[in-house]
Amino acid sequence: MSAAPEGVVIRSLTVRDAGEYRAFRLQALRDAPTAFTSSFEEDVAKPLSATEQRLAAAGRPHDAVIGAYLAGSLVGIAGLAVPERAQERHKGTLFGMAVAPHATGRGLGRALVTRVLELAAAVDGLVQVGLTVSEGNVPAERLYRSCGFEVWGREPRAIIVEGCAVAKLHMVRMLDAPKASGR
Repeated sequence: MSAAPEGVVIRSLTVRDAGEYRAFRLQALRDAPTAFTSSFEEDVAKPLSATEQRLAAAGRPHDAVIGAYLAGSLVGIAGLAVPERAQERHKGTLFGMAVAPHATGRGLGRALVTRVLELAAAVDGLVQVGLTVSEGNVPAERLYRSCGFEVWGREPRAIIVEGCAVAKLHMVRMLDAPKASGR
């Protein structure tokens, strides 16, 4: 397992962490609305039980949400989602990545991405991890590229925030080479 920056604990979040995770995520959505596909207004209207379901492992054994803690406070989050469909189970998605503004520059983002990639590599048959990043979010794009992700496409007007269109870059990181199907 990768080492976290000094003084940082990275661990899987559970249903018991739902309130803290929800509060952190809502603050991230409020602070950086163009960085996420979800909106603060939609997510704040959802009950805590929706967050609890996201953090519950039932029915989705390979999904995970992780948190980075500094001095006992949640300062970063990221998730891994693995599709249930057999023909899509070879690919995971890194989602919901956020680091608190006061905790940036400590290597937390890299530690979270690295941990998600480690979790993905441990899933039998998973050979790639994808993500989307808002075009213009240079620090995030730089981080993902430095972790081995490559842009494979650009979706214009992927989201519209307060009347402004934002494109999303689709990125992927191969965990290994898939076997050829012969077709």
